[in-house]
Amino acid sequence: MKPEATSVTVDLAGGKQISFETGKLAKQAHGAAVVRLGDNVVLATATANADPREGIDFFPLTVDYREYTYAGGRFPGGFIKREGRMSEREVLTSRQIDRPVRPMFAEGFKCETQVITFVLSADSSNDPDVLGINAASAALTLSDIPFLGPLGAVRVGQINGQFIINPTYDEMRESLLNIMVVGTADGIVMIESGAKEVSEEVVVDAIEFGHTEVKKICAALNDLRAQAGKKKREVTPPEFDQKYYDQLKKKVGNDLSDALDTKKHPKAESYTLVKELKKKLQAEIPEDDEEAQAKLKQYFETLRERIFREEVLEKKRRPDARAFDEVRDIWIEAGILPRTHGSAIFTRGETQALVTTTLGTSDDMQRLEGFEGEAKKRFSVFGGGGGVYAGGGAEGDWAWGASRARDFWRAAD
Repeated sequence: MKPEATSVTVDLAGGKQISFETGKLAKQAHGAAVVRLGDNVVLATATANADPREGIDFFPLTVDYREYTYAGGRFPGGFIKREGRMSEREVLTSRQIDRPVRPMFAEGFKCETQVITFVLSADSSNDPDVLGINAASAALTLSDIPFLGPLGAVRVGQINGQFIINPTYDEMRESLLNIMVVGTADGIVMIESGAKEVSEEVVVDAIEFGHTEVKKICAALNDLRAQAGKKKREVTPPEFDQKYYDQLKKKVGNDLSDALDTKKHPKAESYTLVKELKKKLQAEIPEDDEEAQAKLKQYFETLRERIFREEVLEKKRRPDARAFDEVRDIWIEAGILPRTHGSAIFTRGETQALVTTTLGTSDDMQRLEGFEGEAKKRFSVFGGGGGVYAGGGAEGDWAWGASRARDFWRAAD
């Protein structure tokens, strides 16, 4: 018998509609949802182990977002006609989903959890990444996993002074704004933004405009949960030993605050002082008492985090005593490497970057495959050093994309 799906539809500003459906696909997952916008169709599934993972002090969440070329009616380019490893865009979109959902799980929930998002159908007009966030939120909201959502997500653009919700690819090329707003009905959880020299007031108005639409999505997901959602698992939050914490704060709170002061102590020295203070406390506990050692580690980190938070929120003071609008000392030196096409050192405070430039011809441009079709990329930023990771140069690419200098390069093509 064909299963009956349960669905809701949200009318967004500008006449666009986004629909959520559950009950037809991926029924063995703990939660599953299909989200549609235009001809874009995105499936998200959420699954979690029944038993918590022992011996960890973090939430074991895995988020994957995949865009296969079949969704746009295309074959992968190249000699091997198979999908390869995750693209940089897929990695970045996976992180874009992970960031807002990760803090929304019940405290103490430590079960292995997977959220997998697939683009099943893609048109050449609408970007499916925003659907990926909404689909993940819907799958988690409908599941028995203790997710404290729902979340909603929209992209906000601006053309001719008018805000646009979930602009098309063509509209984004003309837009002065590119702001992803993710939040609950009560507040904003994540913002990822880019702009072409607009005022702060415009950005704030765009965020508020986006949050209004986010509330519509959250209301629809609550309605869908009431119709087809599962009962949430019960999670016992970890007990907090306030007496132990108060004793620890009284004993080392002032010393830890002093060690965290990077105006008084250089950053490396500050790290050493904090580490030595922790070792001093550990030395007072028998090495074979693993439970006491683990408890000290947990509450020491809690104390460190709270001191840092209080300094910023209550005393309006950064760890190095800078004001919120004060920038660290900057120095720049260019032309330091003799054989590169360009080179420079950029230093801000104790953070440093050595950057080189290599120029090529049109034959060196990178070929990219997307749902819009094949494109060529003439500028790329790559991260280096000991921690190379996918997506490491994305910020540089975004900054370059918004710079006026690029207009010259386009004119030179």
